[in-house]
Amino acid sequence: MRALLALWLGCSLALALPALAQTAAPGSIVSPDRSAVNERQLLETSPRIEGRIDIPDQRASVLMQPAGRRWQHFRTVQLQWLGGVVLLGMLALLALAHFVKGGREPIAGGRSGSTLVRFTPLERFSHWLTAVSFVLLALTGLTLTFGRYLFLSAMGAEAFSAWARWSKYVHNFVSFAFVLGLILIFALWLKDNLPRQVDLDWLKAGGGFVKSRHAPAGRFNAGEKGVFWLAMLGGLAVTISGIYLLFPFYFTNIAGMQTAQVMHAIVAMLFIALILAHAYMGTLAQEGNFESMGTGNVDVNWMKEHHDQWLADEIASGRLSEVPPAPPARLR
Repeated sequence: MRALLALWLGCSLALALPALAQTAAPGSIVSPDRSAVNERQLLETSPRIEGRIDIPDQRASVLMQPAGRRWQHFRTVQLQWLGGVVLLGMLALLALAHFVKGGREPIAGGRSGSTLVRFTPLERFSHWLTAVSFVLLALTGLTLTFGRYLFLSAMGAEAFSAWARWSKYVHNFVSFAFVLGLILIFALWLKDNLPRQVDLDWLKAGGGFVKSRHAPAGRFNAGEKGVFWLAMLGGLAVTISGIYLLFPFYFTNIAGMQTAQVMHAIVAMLFIALILAHAYMGTLAQEGNFESMGTGNVDVNWMKEHHDQWLADEIASGRLSEVPPAPPARLR
């Protein structure tokens, strides 16, 4: 009888101990190896909690990483707000500027009918290689960022999953063409984008936006040079961070991966806004702008209005003997 009673008490105690442990106050259980530590205090004082493992992959030793929750909040909440404000804000500013200007600005002296070569075939190839690859990178990147909120319900889970997967493949492989285009552009146009005195004169004259003042410029004006250097710096930033993301954990740990993703996303959003403004200036802002990169040739009057110093430099260097005369007017 005593043996049965002892067995009953032992079983009751064994069943009751887990329940008592679960209802114990946080931090009341003392580790046999160290003093009790409050869990919240531990999370606040350490960026992540690691254990001790025997397998070669030391990344598996990370048991908990509170910094990951901050990264996830940025990725799923803050980035959407940042991208929306930056991109929609830029589109609104461009629409307002176009409305205030009264539409596309014509060539002041009208078309002369004579043209000059502004960009060689190699220069235009480099530009369009970079431009097309950038558009693909922007569209696929925005799909990965906003697609779940914009397309998932309309496309359905299966179709959107395939679309997002192919967007990732396109984004990864097209990035190499984008980097090649940046290298070509940097090599071809570096010497023409170095600061000169004429750039200060262009800024003092209002950059061509003040109709009563002529803004002199070389081959690239100060605004175009600003776009060039911002594009180079932005391209360098997204390239370096993109390499970290394209080859995960080869060069850094999980904290470095999260930093690279944040930098890549922020710079990419600002980069897209910059290129939106650049695309507007090259197409809808002024007559004749697109022709310089579309065909490589520009009208003489357009050249005199926007890049008169470069035209003078070309004539002085002997690359142009004289400005081509305008063709005779046709009789009606």
